[in-house]
Amino acid sequence: MSNATSSESSPSTRDQILDEALKCFAEKGYEGTSLNDIAAGVGIRRPSLLHHFASKETLYGDVFERLLSDWMERLDEAIAVPATGWDKAELVLRACLDLFAETPDYVRIMRREALDGGIHLGIDLSGVLRPFFDNAVTYLEGQMDAGVFTRLDARHLLITGYGAILTYFSDSPFVDGLIDDNAMNTKNISDHQEHVIQFFRSALLRS
Repeated sequence: MSNATSSESSPSTRDQILDEALKCFAEKGYEGTSLNDIAAGVGIRRPSLLHHFASKETLYGDVFERLLSDWMERLDEAIAVPATGWDKAELVLRACLDLFAETPDYVRIMRREALDGGIHLGIDLSGVLRPFFDNAVTYLEGQMDAGVFTRLDARHLLITGYGAILTYFSDSPFVDGLIDDNAMNTKNISDHQEHVIQFFRSALLRS
C-alpha cells in the first residue's frame, strides 16, 4: 500500500525533466544550458531525456507552455470569482504574486526571454500576453469611468506594477544587498507582496 502511494505521488520523469529544465534555463539562460546539464540534474542520461523531448528547443517551449498555463489558470480562477471593484483587482494581484512567490524561477525565465526578444521561443511573448493586459486595462478603465477607481493611465499603472512585482524575484540577489537580508525568505516575500497590494490600493482608491 505504501509503495503504491509513494509511486502515485512521485513526479514522472517528464515532469522531473521540466522542473530541472526550468531551474537551469532560469539560472543560466537558454544559451548557457545544455541537455547534458538537465539530464545530469535529473539523474538520467541524455538519450533518456531525448526520449521525452526531441531537442532543447522543444523542451524550452514546453517549459514555457507550462509556465503560461499555470499563470493563465491562476488568472482565470481569480477572474471567475464574483467580485467587483478593488476586491476583484486584489484577487488577481494576489493570484500572480502567489504563483511567482511559489515559483520564482518562472519570473527569471520570463525576464530572460523578454530581454532576448522571444528569439528562443519563436513567438511574440508580449503578443501572447497582450489579451490579458488589454482585459486588465479595460476593467480598470471601466471602474474609473464608474467613479470606483481614481482616474489614472491604466496601461502605465499596469506596467509599473509589472516591474514592481517581477523585479523583486528576478533581482533577488541584488535586493539581498539592499535590505541586508535574504529577499526570498517567507517574511520578506510576504512583506513585499503586501507592499505591492498597498501600492495599487493607494493608487486606485479615492482617499
